Amino acid sequence: MAATVFHFRALDGSGRRLKGVEAAASPEALADALQARGLLLLDAEAPDDASARRPPASHRRARQAEVLELARALAALLPAGVPLARALDVAAGLATGTVALAITTVRERVERGEALASALAESAALFPPLSLGLVRAGERSGDLAGAFRRLAAQLEQEEALRGKLVSAAVYPLVLAVAGGLAVVILLFFVLPRFVELLEGSGAALPRSTAALLALSGGLQSHWPLLLALAAAGVLSLAWARTTEEGARARATLLLRLPGVGTLRRQALAARFARLVGVLLGGGAPLLGALDDTIECLADAAAREEAVRIRTRVREGAALHAAIAEGSLFPPLMAQLVAVGEASGRLQEFLLKTAEILEERTQRAVERLVALAEPAMIVVFGGIVGFVALSVLQAIYGINAGSFR
Repeated sequence: MAATVFHFRALDGSGRRLKGVEAAASPEALADALQARGLLLLDAEAPDDASARRPPASHRRARQAEVLELARALAALLPAGVPLARALDVAAGLATGTVALAITTVRERVERGEALASALAESAALFPPLSLGLVRAGERSGDLAGAFRRLAAQLEQEEALRGKLVSAAVYPLVLAVAGGLAVVILLFFVLPRFVELLEGSGAALPRSTAALLALSGGLQSHWPLLLALAAAGVLSLAWARTTEEGARARATLLLRLPGVGTLRRQALAARFARLVGVLLGGGAPLLGALDDTIECLADAAAREEAVRIRTRVREGAALHAAIAEGSLFPPLMAQLVAVGEASGRLQEFLLKTAEILEERTQRAVERLVALAEPAMIVVFGGIVGFVALSVLQAIYGINAGSFR
């Protein structure tokens, strides 16, 4: 077979992401060659089909919903005795666009005798690494229907948790936007109309009014600087979301913020525990489950910690000991994993750990939101009240002076 030049991304032993170009007969051969050098292959693309296999970022949420429908369909059809190719054909009818085309391609490859995991790996940009790991484990154990059932349950759980967090954040976000707009309108449009009236009256202005007018004038005269700061914020956010260095800096910053860091650690630990637990439940070996978990973690800090844990387990350390050696995940996780390993119920205790940490995180977020709502109302109400009182004091002083 002629060698193909692949553009690849891989993880080294310290968790750093590397990019490179290398010739290999297939992605599997490239993975073996990189593993021999101590690297874990994340993805590999030939230059000719790289753009075709990389879907637009705006379609990720819709694509995940369609993958969920695929998992549900196969979990329902396979136990009923429907052949895999026929089940994939039915599932393709539930999807649209690139996902439907990818499922059709997968069905054609399966009909030619290829393993389902290998066929899905050819469209890895469309299917999450978790699905590939579960399907591989399901094929090894002969329980493909169970693999899709676990995948559907995991995707549903992630969607439900995401929906709860989004719902909790909607009202505070609306308050913040509305309050911010009110303050901007007051400082940039309302107050300037009173400047000439108040300053031209010749009356002594109250200190609060003078300070407010000085602030309004300063903001108006330096609006290019404010615009530049806003643009810098947008660019910084884009840098943090699109580059490895930015993702690592964002992850580090979130972990160092008071209060937020604790919540972040709990959420990342829950994500790690659930992914490993689901993959182990699907029949994957521990090292294979850790490899697939690394690919599923989007947070740079969690990914680096998972790489460290996998390296220690590969060296012979117990999973709970590898977890306890780090400082990212809370101690409760190592304690529960130790109990699971001692009792031979590691998968069960990993999922129980995920449930406990997710529940803690959700309760903490709900408490934070419950405190944030009245706090923002008080803050923005206080700002608007201070502005109104300062203006009224000045107007009252002018009117009172006109009667002397």
